[in-house]
Amino acid sequence: MDRIEATYYVETPYPLADAAAVMAGEQSSGTFVAIPGETEELKLRYAARVEHVEELDTVTVPSLYAEQLPFEKYYRGKITLSWSFSNFGTNLPVLCSTLMGNLYELRQFTGIKLVDIQLPDTYTQQFRGPKFGISGTAALISPEAKPPLIGTIIKPSVGLSIADTAEIVRKLAEAGIDFIKDDELMGSAANSPFKDRVQAVMDVLNKHQDKTGKKVMYAFNISDEMDNMLRNYDTIVNAGGSCAMVSLYSVGLTAVKRVADIGQLTIHGHRNGWGMLNRHPLLGVTFSAYQKLWRLAGVDQLHVNGIRNKFWESDESVINSIKACLKPMKGILPALPVLSSGQWGGQAIDTYKFTQATDYLYLAGGGIMAHPGGISGGVTAIKQAWEAAITGLTLEEAAQKYPAVQQAVEKFGNRAK
Repeated sequence: MDRIEATYYVETPYPLADAAAVMAGEQSSGTFVAIPGETEELKLRYAARVEHVEELDTVTVPSLYAEQLPFEKYYRGKITLSWSFSNFGTNLPVLCSTLMGNLYELRQFTGIKLVDIQLPDTYTQQFRGPKFGISGTAALISPEAKPPLIGTIIKPSVGLSIADTAEIVRKLAEAGIDFIKDDELMGSAANSPFKDRVQAVMDVLNKHQDKTGKKVMYAFNISDEMDNMLRNYDTIVNAGGSCAMVSLYSVGLTAVKRVADIGQLTIHGHRNGWGMLNRHPLLGVTFSAYQKLWRLAGVDQLHVNGIRNKFWESDESVINSIKACLKPMKGILPALPVLSSGQWGGQAIDTYKFTQATDYLYLAGGGIMAHPGGISGGVTAIKQAWEAAITGLTLEEAAQKYPAVQQAVEKFGNRAK
């Protein structure tokens, strides 16, 4: 029987095998005591199974509070559980509740983190996943467009008038940008109603397309209540747009899958809130597991942070997130990794060196807007930095070859350290 497996990194004061049995019971057919109705036949078909237990080390101080503390030592290890497809079918919310539900509250644990999910081909093939993915995103911009796609974020996050936003968009389009997005904090503000902003921005971009043949992609943030999200989606379609942005954690799997299933717009998935789910080493979910659920839901573009970012995340973690988005899943396209957070051309060199890949949407806010050569200089510098990276130049060599890169190094060079 095909089964879904999930691996957890755990900490518990109890023997790992005993703790694993508690997890399996809580997340399937069992309870704290044997009850009528839970027959052997039922358990064989529906109960979670403990597939593997690996002991790692012990500590004397627990990672998380639990009522029954203290104990003399706490065991750390990896536990792999599995479930039959029969338990949840293609219902992503129930799958999520099974993998990341009450087990986080079990008193037997002082730490649980979902490390990865193994989804058999027979399961993933039941989902459409991203409709556009990497190549589809590029094709919506231009037949000549190819990753890395260069983009930016409209700043200030809130407060700009519609006219000011449209003017920034015009300058970015004329500078050769591929992609522009709303900030995740921008919805339908009093000074910038969603429908009016979409119309003003698309008027600019549609005119630019008429002149150049290139349709700069703008990701409008449709995150809202479900009915409003659907209306916002239609507003973008009717104005000739090609992309809707959603704040994944804020709207949830069901809402994301609902809009992704429509299939007229590429879906830009912003992961704001992910740090709350991941930052503690013994609580939450790793990005490797997280991105699989969102790809099943149909997200085409997924934020992964960036090299030498402004947040807490290490370069190693970012690189692992990039690789996770690009890792094959049967019947499911890779998600386009979106690199952002304090990026400028300098990180392009290391991003390519570390990953040997160019399938990225590379977003720079201040790295473009604050460039000494203005918006045009900022876009040019990042494009040239990527060209240098692919041809094997160092940042110093790129600065010698390209004046716009040299200006960027002088302005942002402290971020290279």
